[in-house]
Amino acid sequence: MSDQPAQGGVGPHGPSDPYRREPADHTDPGLAEPGLAEPGLAGHLDPIGQRTSDFGRFDWFAGSAHFGIGGDTSDHARVTSDQAGLPHWLQGWRLVAGVCGLALTCTLLGGMVGGLVAVTDVAGHTNPTYSVGAVPRPAPIDRPADSIPGIAARDTPAVVMIKVNGDAGTGSGFVISGGYIVTDNHVVTLDGLVRNASLRVYFSDGKSAPGELVGRDPYSDIAVLKVAGLTDLPALPLGNSATVEVGDPVIAIGSPLGLADTVTSGIISAVNRPVQPGSGNASSPQVFYDAIQTDAPINPGNSGGPLVNARGQVIGVDAAIETLGDNPITGTQGGSIGLGFAIPVDQARRVIVQLIRTGRASHSVIGATLNQSFAGNGAQIETAGQRGVAAVVPGGPAARAGLRAGDVITKLGGQPITTPYSLLDAIRSLAPGSTVGVSYTRHGRIRHAQITLGSAGS
Repeated sequence: MSDQPAQGGVGPHGPSDPYRREPADHTDPGLAEPGLAEPGLAGHLDPIGQRTSDFGRFDWFAGSAHFGIGGDTSDHARVTSDQAGLPHWLQGWRLVAGVCGLALTCTLLGGMVGGLVAVTDVAGHTNPTYSVGAVPRPAPIDRPADSIPGIAARDTPAVVMIKVNGDAGTGSGFVISGGYIVTDNHVVTLDGLVRNASLRVYFSDGKSAPGELVGRDPYSDIAVLKVAGLTDLPALPLGNSATVEVGDPVIAIGSPLGLADTVTSGIISAVNRPVQPGSGNASSPQVFYDAIQTDAPINPGNSGGPLVNARGQVIGVDAAIETLGDNPITGTQGGSIGLGFAIPVDQARRVIVQLIRTGRASHSVIGATLNQSFAGNGAQIETAGQRGVAAVVPGGPAARAGLRAGDVITKLGGQPITTPYSLLDAIRSLAPGSTVGVSYTRHGRIRHAQITLGSAGS
């Protein structure tokens, strides 16, 4: 180990300090000569005889006696403390005060310097004469009637929000002539979970009234309501869905997620899109229809609301959306991804009129049982009867058209058929009694025929 003295601050050292060369009697001749540094030590003596380092009077910090943990208890230490003229404990607090004062001073100086730099930097980028320009003239308050604001202003008052069993479910609807309100069957039944639910209808002017069910059709997913006590309700005109084309502008109005009077816009993305929303159960059968597809944002709660064209006419009843499945984080169903589907108004119109007139509706059938497990292209009629039901009903529409068990239908009314579900979608979208062309294969040979669709009640 080196025998050289320590450099820097010094203080009272115990006899065991290897860097301290102490006289045998522990006296310090340097105390008699203030201002002279002890040989071999970096420091000097102040006028009152206390040893200081080159960094100030911190000698006491170098020893351990001031912390009550043992150390130098010699006369030399006591003499040094007495020469300081201060109580032993006060010297420690003096150091603390000095350190705190220095830290505070540095902080203040740092803040001042930083603030000066920041002000200087900001000042270098300011421009006292800058202007964003004059305020433009207000846009005309009255938008063109065929603009989105014009259509929304005209149609929104006729769109309603429907609450089912209190706050158990929320959907949308719209008023048509006669004060009737059109919505989806799955709205008033909470997706087939309830029957005879309590309904309350909320209008855009803040009024509300109990809703009374006129009739509903689970096969087409259409329901009609009526409210008591409110007259002269604004109504929406029904358009023609047979003339819509891909790319036509459309507007969806409704109450997505309970947000009433929400307006979104987009285009028609596809027509005759086969969809089968819901899974069906004992009280609510599977729904099949060829839908209008749109990229206008549609979310849960939009169901039952109108999809209108550029003239403000209803061309579809919003009914379903495609999502990417459950959210892996929240566990909830995702929202709109630009794939929304509406029931064509031409199909809805037939059902609406039937429900208002009779409280019930009918749907088209072909009188044959389809093979749901067929993996080929098209819709195959069962090769044999199932559970006492013939594959082809004798005297039914398919039998009269010459179809037999095992035939594979590939086209109906000019629309390609790729699966049993697409055939059911096409059939349900046509009115009972309609006569359409059908193409099918039998033993690999393509055949053609005309079929007149039958009718079945809801």
